Amino acid sequence: MHQDGASLAALIGSRICHDLISPIGAISNGLELVGMTSGARDGPEMSLIQQSCDHAAARIRFFRIAFGTVSDTRPIACAEARKTLADHYAGTRISAEWHIDRDLGRNVTQLTYLSALCLETALPQGGLIGVALSENTLTATARAQTLRKTWPIWSVLNGAACLDLPDMGPPDVQFLLLARICSEAGVGTHLEPLDDRVELRLVLPGLNG
Repeated sequence: MHQDGASLAALIGSRICHDLISPIGAISNGLELVGMTSGARDGPEMSLIQQSCDHAAARIRFFRIAFGTVSDTRPIACAEARKTLADHYAGTRISAEWHIDRDLGRNVTQLTYLSALCLETALPQGGLIGVALSENTLTATARAQTLRKTWPIWSVLNGAACLDLPDMGPPDVQFLLLARICSEAGVGTHLEPLDDRVELRLVLPGLNG
């Protein structure tokens, strides 16, 4: 079976996330048992370890969708998608709001999560990321008192070729993946800095959430 580079990378990412979530869950369960038997469940050390496990598990669940296979259109419940996004940013300087009241296919949810990751670059000191869906347009916004309104990698989402940006590295992978998925699916993308926010719009043809 033929797999291009992007598809193979997505499968590898899904496999890594799948294999990591189980041991992290086991560590969390083990901590709970230790706390029950030793009476140290509420101690600062146990609390710190438990929070770290919770944050790691939340990020893996988020990354499994964001960087997983593109062709999966199975629906994800609205409440689950909202919680996964919020949990990913728990304990950080960024908060996230999910203003979508319908279930979306996993592929559309992936676009939403990748959009959020892209907009992180507009929030060097933290802030708020919000996602909304109106008809066939997905809109993600970044708001903060301090906004970064220019960044070279943003041009990838406005039609620039990746080869024009030689300094790209691992922190930029979400831009490359989002641009490629959208290009292959005929999704229009536009990232624009405005007075009080940075806005990323994705026009989804034939949306079937």
